Parts: sequence; structure tokens; C-alpha cells
Amino acid sequence: MARYREGKCRLCRRESEKLFLKGDRCFTDHCAIDKRNFVPGEHGKGGRRRRETGYGLQLREKQKARRIYGIMERQFRNYFLKAEGMKGKTGEILLQLLETRLDNVVYRMGLAPSRNAARQLVRHRHLKVNNRVVNVPSRAIRAGDEVAVREKSKTLKLITSALESQSARGLPQWLEVSREDMKGRLVQIPSRTDIPVAVQEQFIVELYSK
Repeated sequence: MARYREGKCRLCRRESEKLFLKGDRCFTDHCAIDKRNFVPGEHGKGGRRRRETGYGLQLREKQKARRIYGIMERQFRNYFLKAEGMKGKTGEILLQLLETRLDNVVYRMGLAPSRNAARQLVRHRHLKVNNRVVNVPSRAIRAGDEVAVREKSKTLKLITSALESQSARGLPQWLEVSREDMKGRLVQIPSRTDIPVAVQEQFIVELYSK
């Protein structure tokens, strides 16, 4: 399975904003973008910046969304094609599909410090959906589905420490979570106003519609 293996802080610096890819570290003074808020590479600090074109703005929004959710290009495009074939606003549906991925729901519930950590928990079979053990991070969670930590995994330091620091991120209104039982439920599919990502999805639609 293809995945990004290089420095995550470089991705935030490329987008000139925090993408919260490294969990709790992003909320501290150790966050790289707070110290080096310029594009990595030879065109970074002191280098010439290119003037953004319409295409450049569209590309940046697509890349930003991909990086936030930790998805490779082909998979992201497949999500767009699926959203395009559904009834409603394509950009909003795209974000809804990404938000209701199992790894993202686990992250939003506060069971993992980052989406990458959430993917690892799912792959290592530490979680259940509707009382069935799952290991597919991209699994779509539907309204009413329950996500819970397996009994034998409830003592994992990664999970317990993530729950302790959950207050820094807050809990979306479309989720219900019981910290004591280490489980939660997707109450409803989130609307665009309930999705806290700084992405202009219309630019993504325009990019793929060319």
C-alpha cells in the first residue's frame, strides 16, 4: 500500500498552515511551522515566490485536503468521482465521505492523537464497528454505527493519552462519545458547517472538472 513516508512538518510548511498531522505536538511550541513558517526547499525562506495562478490555487486546495486526510492521489480522485455521482453539492459530499472514513472518525472521537495513529489502530485490529473487529481504515461509517475499542486494547497508552488530551481538539456535534467505555456513535452525517477543515472545496471541484 502506497503511503507518504517523509517529514509531515514539511507538508504543513508547504501549505503555510497547520494541518495537525503530528497529534499533540501541533498544539505545542515545538510545532515546526511556528518556527519555520516558509516553504521548504530552495524556494523557501529568502527565495523567489511564484505568483499563484488560478490552477495553482485549485491545486493547493486539493493537495491540502489530501494531506489533511492522509490520502494518496488515486484514492482521493476516486472519492471525488463517487461524490460527483451522488445527489447534492459535490464539494460538500466529498468532505462528508472523507470525514466519515473510519480512521477519521476514530481521530475525531479522540481515540487517537492523529489520523495516522488512528489508521495504525485500525490496521492492528484494536477497534470494532458494531461489535465486529475491523482492519480497514477507509471503511465508511454510516449514521447510527458504533465504533469501540476492543476490551483487550483499552489499556493502550496511545488511546488513554489521546482521550486525556481530547479537550484541546473538542468533539464534533455529529458524534457521541463515552470516554469511560471508550466508544462512540456517529449520530448523523456532518453538514459542511460541522466539518472543521479550512479547505475551499469548490476549488477542488473546479480542478477535477477541467
